Amino acid sequence: MAVEVTWWGHATCTVEDSGTRVLTDPLFVRRLAHLRRRRGAVPPPEAAVADAVLVSHLHSDHLHLPSLARLAPGTLLVVPYGATRAVPALTRLGLRITEVVPGDETTVGDLTVRAVPALHDGRRLPVGPRRSPALGFVVEGAARTYFAGDTGLFDTMAEEVGPVDVALLPVGGWGPFLGHGHLDAGRAAQALAVLGPRAAVPVHYGTYWPIGLDHVRPHEFHSPGDEFVRHAARLAPAVSVRTLGHGERFRPGAGQ
Repeated sequence: MAVEVTWWGHATCTVEDSGTRVLTDPLFVRRLAHLRRRRGAVPPPEAAVADAVLVSHLHSDHLHLPSLARLAPGTLLVVPYGATRAVPALTRLGLRITEVVPGDETTVGDLTVRAVPALHDGRRLPVGPRRSPALGFVVEGAARTYFAGDTGLFDTMAEEVGPVDVALLPVGGWGPFLGHGHLDAGRAAQALAVLGPRAAVPVHYGTYWPIGLDHVRPHEFHSPGDEFVRHAARLAPAVSVRTLGHGERFRPGAGQ
């Protein structure tokens, strides 16, 4: 598989395939409201270099305006339908914005990016009408890479996502408790068993944590990646799972 994945922390990844760089849910800050980055340095300038940026939903830890402002003018930004109406400041960033719904495809260089459903509240919180869907994306070039965004398990996941080579799956969150529409390590392993990729990387854990709650259920911050590896070995033993440090790169299929 001629693809390289870099995890920058939280849900922020660079997927490089066929000479094209795609960035997911960029979050380039040390602090966001009540959240503090507890592990990993703030991503370096190179993390903001991308041919296209995919935003899975409108929550501020996934659609973060100051982080998007670090992108080069004219960068293609793929967002859920209704995003510019819900977040008008998006239109002032100088980016090329494409709004999509599940099933839509966007061409980026030699890649095809297909939006797929996610089971998650896609609104701009704390207020906002339910007009923007939460999405995942399948990036297809030399390999097919699934970025799940934020999602829970849903019955048609395998059908909607389709065959993939690499899965970037959320396995935790930014607080002691995960609400509806999220995957924890066990449910992420169940998703892995359903999807059946060749390789997987856990994301959306071990980066941000609420200020003042360092000692409240700290295992929910530190352990989801290793728990995912353990559950995946039982439920999807044929899948090669790799946990990454912040800023670490991974080439699935290369020396596994």
